[in-house]
Parts: sequence; structure tokens; C-alpha cells
Amino acid sequence: MKIHQTIQKFFALAAIALSFSITHAQTFPEHPIVLVVPNPPGGLVDTSARLLSEPLTRVIGQPVIVDNKPGASGNTAYQYVAKAKPDGYTLLISYSGYHVGNPALMDKLPWDPIKDFSPIALLTVSTNVIAVHPSVPVNNLKEFIAYAKANPGKLNYASQGNGSVSHIGTEIFKQITGVEIVHVPYKGSGPAVQDVLAGQVQVFITTPPSVMQHVQSGKLKALAVTGKTRHPGMPNVPTTAEAGLPTFQLESWVALYAPTGTPAPVITKLTDSVKASLALPEVKERADTAGVELRYLTPAATDALLKKELPFWNKAIKSAHITLD
Repeated sequence: MKIHQTIQKFFALAAIALSFSITHAQTFPEHPIVLVVPNPPGGLVDTSARLLSEPLTRVIGQPVIVDNKPGASGNTAYQYVAKAKPDGYTLLISYSGYHVGNPALMDKLPWDPIKDFSPIALLTVSTNVIAVHPSVPVNNLKEFIAYAKANPGKLNYASQGNGSVSHIGTEIFKQITGVEIVHVPYKGSGPAVQDVLAGQVQVFITTPPSVMQHVQSGKLKALAVTGKTRHPGMPNVPTTAEAGLPTFQLESWVALYAPTGTPAPVITKLTDSVKASLALPEVKERADTAGVELRYLTPAATDALLKKELPFWNKAIKSAHITLD
């Protein structure tokens, strides 16, 4: 008898929870939504958040606010969202460099890449570009590799921070080519670009939004893009394969996540609203201008991408002996 009553009570509570979840989704959102960005303003991640915030505001009917929370190699933002109330109002703009890189870089990560977050959608994908200061006396990738080999340790390269895609990617580039260039980490793309423009560091492998305008103006030289095809904003820049280095490819992505426990109907509403926002023609135009490729994926497909990339980046990081120390 007691077992029967316990089962009845369980199903009653489940029904109440489901009813609350559905009701919450029907009225959601009732106040502004915050997109927490783990990077400072500027660069792929911040650009992706701002590409989404304005159209999503129109589609979903409430203000969508971008909140930059850089620090601790992305962990400040990730931990903040992981501990946020799972109601759909605090969301994470996730950067692949942090989401798939930090688990391999830290023994005691304060958040779990899978357990703490529910995927909403993949937003953007970006190739990377190998950019150098004009003071480096080279005009193409082969000349750069030869020059770096002839001057070991004399060139510095910038990254968006220890363990970032630009750091990991450049270390892989060093392994493949055998060059010796010195790492100088920064807190995000913005300050890194400023020092590259000033010639304080000479090399930056980063996403196009960070440097494209400076390449177009001639303030920086782009030697190659690291994707399978040329970038539309820099059509004269060859791919690494065309430049003679087919074994080096590097791609970054940005996705939207909610804290685990967010009601499924709310996730669905957010997913549908993001899909509609990214499909607007003006968003595509803005993304092209910024050098970002829009690439919407469903929650299931985003989850599959994450689970595929986690072991790949773990292997790459361990092989390059990269740590955050």
C-alpha cells in the first residue's frame, strides 16, 4: 500500500513540475535575457553575441543584453552561468577554445563541459587567419616559415590567452612547421591586436573579425587562412593548403548554452527564436561584413559537435604540452 502511495505521489509531483514547466514556457520571456560573454569586447565571441542580441530582441519580444565577463581563461563566465538559475534568462555565449580546451588544460575545472550546460544552438563558425606585422620581411607563408626558422626565438606571437584557440593553434603550427616563435598571451583579442598593430608582437593567428579591417587597410599582412576555402572578406588571401601547408587547419565556433535544468519548452523556444534571428537577411549581411560565418545547428547537433571535439582537442593539447601555468 505504501509503495502504491509513493508511486502516486511521484507521478503527482512530476505532473505538477511538467505543468509549471509548460506554463513558464508559455509566458517566457517576461523580462530581459542576458547573454554572458567569456571574452572582452572585440573578436569572434563578442561579435557573435552582438550579431544575435539585436535580432533576438525583436524575435523574442524582450531586451537581450550582452554582458562581457572575461577572466580566468573563460572560467569566470562559465562558472557564473553554470550556477545561474536555470530559467532561460541567463545564457552563455560559449567559445570553443574554452568549452573544449579548458577541460584538457585544468585538472580541477570549476564547471563540467557537458553536465553543467544545455545546448540551445550553434551560432557562428570562423576560420582563422595567419597575420603578421608589416615589419616582418615576408610576403607569403613559405617565406614566413623560412624566415622564422632562420631567426629562432626572435619573433613573438600573440594569443587571446593561455589555452585559447589562438594559443593552441599556434603551438600546433609550430609543431608542424618546426619554427620557434615566442608566446605572448593577452586577455582577449582586443589588446592582442593593439600590440600586433604596434609591432610589439609580430604574429597573430586569430579569427578574421579581430584583424580583417587591418588586413584590408594594409596595417597587417595576412599570409593564409586556415580553413578549407578562402574567406569572402579577404578573397586574395590563400588557404594554408594553397600556401603549401595542407596539414594545418584551424576553426573556431561559438554556441549558445543554458544552465542545465532549464525547462525543455524554454530551450525549444530559445532555439526556435535563435534560428529565426539568424535567418534574417540583415543578420547575414552584418555577419559577412564582420567576417563571421553563420552556421545554425540544433541542440542535438551542437551537443554532438561538442562531444566530437572534446577528445580531439584533448589530444592536441596534451601533444603540445600546453598548460595554463
